[in-house]
Amino acid sequence: MRRGAGDPAFQVGPDGAVWLTGNTVAGPGSLALRRQDGEVVARAWGPGAPELLDGVPRLLGADDEPEGFEAHHELIAETRRRNPGLRLGATDRVWDSLVPAVLEQKVTGYEARRSWRDLCRRYGTPAPGPAPLGMRVPPTPRQLLAIKDWEWHKAGVDGARRRTLMNAAAAAHALTSKEKLRLIPGIGVWTTAEVAQRAWGDADEVSVGDFHLPSVVGWALVGRALDDDGMLEVLEPYRPQRQRAVRYIEASGFRKPRFAPRFSARDYRAI
Repeated sequence: MRRGAGDPAFQVGPDGAVWLTGNTVAGPGSLALRRQDGEVVARAWGPGAPELLDGVPRLLGADDEPEGFEAHHELIAETRRRNPGLRLGATDRVWDSLVPAVLEQKVTGYEARRSWRDLCRRYGTPAPGPAPLGMRVPPTPRQLLAIKDWEWHKAGVDGARRRTLMNAAAAAHALTSKEKLRLIPGIGVWTTAEVAQRAWGDADEVSVGDFHLPSVVGWALVGRALDDDGMLEVLEPYRPQRQRAVRYIEASGFRKPRFAPRFSARDYRAI
């Protein structure tokens, strides 16, 4: 759920509590989760507190069904043995997942996280309650629609991503399924998958079109780089839980070999 270590909407407090902020039908809210005596204790603040508290079981994966999953590769089998409690959670907040996903389109992670931090800090709502310093609730559709063109530029967001976000904000109330998400110009299979994984806990949706994922899956499972088609072929035995297989790869700590310099970030604010 976290978008980089400095994510204004997701922080871990000094006491180990996990803090999240979110927009709900009733308004903004903050949620704190703590482990205590073998249980998870949740507290929430703000107008959105009741909805955030009601969503805690799904957020922690209570509705996830991993029992039918079968590992077809040793790396995944070993990671599953080491992480028997891994579950795919769901926030049920499409908008809060969609904005950072659009910001991540066709740019480096560094650029996307920088823009996300800037938009949250400048246009989001201060986190209700005793949240860690600097936390913000992500900007709402109305708040994004009020941002001027030059302010998007200052946040490092190019015209294509800005138009996608504006289109999505204008139809935010109707974004209730993957099919409806894909009706928005600028939202394709990759962005839809990124939202579905987080908002709905989709266990099968794979981020096709990701710059790094096919290579990571390929090196982890078959020892060579793959393209999207090759990745889907390797993951086919895991259907309808292909995303769960990807999560086990990521949870394993596996890193693909590096053969070239990192992709250079482009600062759209300087254009």
